[in-house]
Amino acid sequence: MNRLAKNVIDQLSRLLGKRCTANRVVCEQHGRDESRHEVAPPDVVCFVHSPEEVAAVLKICNRASFPVVPFGAGTNVEGQVCAIRGGASIDMSEMTAITRFSQADMDCTVQAGVTREQLNDYLRDTGLFFPIDPGANATIGGMAATNASGTTTVAYGSMKENVLALRVALPSGELINTASRARKSSAGYDLTRLFIGSEGTLGVITEVTLRLHGRTEAVSAARVCFSDIAEAIETVTSAMQSGIRFARIELLDATQIRAINRYSKTDYLEQATLFLEFHGSASGVAEQAGLFGVIAAEFGGSDWQWTANENERRQMWSARHHAAFATRAARPGCIAVATDVCVPLSHLAECIARTREDIETHWRWPFMLTAHIGDGNFHYVFLIDPDSEAEWSTYNALYERLVDRALGMSGTCTGEHGIGLGKRKYLPREFGESGAALMRAIKSAIDPNNIMNPGKIFEN
Repeated sequence: MNRLAKNVIDQLSRLLGKRCTANRVVCEQHGRDESRHEVAPPDVVCFVHSPEEVAAVLKICNRASFPVVPFGAGTNVEGQVCAIRGGASIDMSEMTAITRFSQADMDCTVQAGVTREQLNDYLRDTGLFFPIDPGANATIGGMAATNASGTTTVAYGSMKENVLALRVALPSGELINTASRARKSSAGYDLTRLFIGSEGTLGVITEVTLRLHGRTEAVSAARVCFSDIAEAIETVTSAMQSGIRFARIELLDATQIRAINRYSKTDYLEQATLFLEFHGSASGVAEQAGLFGVIAAEFGGSDWQWTANENERRQMWSARHHAAFATRAARPGCIAVATDVCVPLSHLAECIARTREDIETHWRWPFMLTAHIGDGNFHYVFLIDPDSEAEWSTYNALYERLVDRALGMSGTCTGEHGIGLGKRKYLPREFGESGAALMRAIKSAIDPNNIMNPGKIFEN
């Protein structure tokens, strides 16, 4: 450890006491996430309890140009928490207070370390809930930092549609509020959305004010199979144009269903399958499901199933919920790596079909498709031998072409996972050199010493 790092750690230790640690195991735990990127531990981990402590840590680190990496639950998948230049990891997991709740205004303010499951447990008897579900029990602060979304985005939007305001600690150690609690405002720049999706490169989100939603009277679920993925996508497009409103709508390909059957010992029809959920009144969810069933039949859908019974709904969706485990089990000893492009719905069938053709031509190992089809966001998941350079090389070439294909269709290189370490080179392709340069200029203006999660989003 060099003299600079030791001096900074000494100052942080005086500030936080035993909540500042350079323990090797703890540091390694904070240098990894759910991605394929190598562990990159920080020099020190700071467990903070308040926005003021976060600000104080940043002030110390900024004076020494000492890197800072915010850490929530470590469930991100693009290397966002890897401390590739060392420095301090600010662990937000002990900031778990729900500081304000208004049933009348349907909003709340939470500290950044509150998880989505913790929040919904708190809201259970209020008639309200927080709808964003990225799968993992992520922290609200981390979800805001990556603009998380998931299976409910088609109905409720992503984090940027559900965050009213943020409290952010800037690299200088100042604390700012990005907005008021008002549902609309024309005042100045939209600072809230500037920090949402910034992946810890501009500041540390310490508190989040969230828009909440009313729990619906009834929920129904449905499943329908197709012999062709394009038919499934055409069904969804037609249904959305007809005004049918979905709470969730997911697509799994035949290979994914086959893996689920083997993993869960089920006997689902091994075809492309749509999983749907409808929210509303008891009569409304039945009507919406019925209308969708008619449209699905027109496009060749078969094995239509629908239920409003809670136990049957959970059983029906279990295949979708077990997809990740089933995928990993399909090739033991390998790691699952998911792509994450998103395109306009009108291009989705073509993008999926051309990508599948490319993969089948060059890849001889298992791969599977999972899509948040109502959003145009899909994941081809590859099972890769971590020690095989040939497999990594083939995957990287396939992924490069997939991103170019999506960008050529007015899409994006990342629908929900973020840029992190893995997609930095694609940012200028998506926004142009001038757009990427403007982002760098914003980063430089807010963080002139480049201490905030350096090397993420941008190469330097």
